[in-house]
Amino acid sequence: QVQLVDSGGGSVQAGGSLRLSCVASGIHYNDDKLAWFRQAPGKEREAVVALYPYGDQTEYNASLMGRFTVSQPDAKNRMYLQMNNLQPEDTAMYYCAAGEFNWYVGGSRLDHRRYDHWGRGTQVTVSS
Repeated sequence: QVQLVDSGGGSVQAGGSLRLSCVASGIHYNDDKLAWFRQAPGKEREAVVALYPYGDQTEYNASLMGRFTVSQPDAKNRMYLQMNNLQPEDTAMYYCAAGEFNWYVGGSRLDHRRYDHWGRGTQVTVSS
C-alpha cells in the first residue's frame, strides 16, 4: 500500500524560502513516479514538478522553474522541494503525489489524473 507523508510547510514573508519533504512508502521505484502539486483556494490544482526516481529525470511547470527545485539527496523514497523567493501567489496547499505510468509515453507527466496516491498536504502561506 502506497503512503505519502508530506511536510515542511509554514508561513514566510515574500522573498523567503521553504523546503518541503515527502516520504513515500510502498512504492516501486522503477514504476512509480512522484510529483508535487499545489492548490490555492478557489483555484485548480497545479503541477509544480514531476520526478522519475529510477531514471533521475524531472519535468517542471515552466512558470515555476528557477525558483523551485526538486531533489532526492538521500533515498529514492524521499523527495524534497526547495522553494526560494516565495511570493504571495505561491500561497497554497502543497501535495506530494505518486502514480504508476510510463514516463516516456502517454499524456502529460504534470497531469494530476495520472497520479493515484496523494499525501495529506502541507500548507504554505506567503505574506507580502
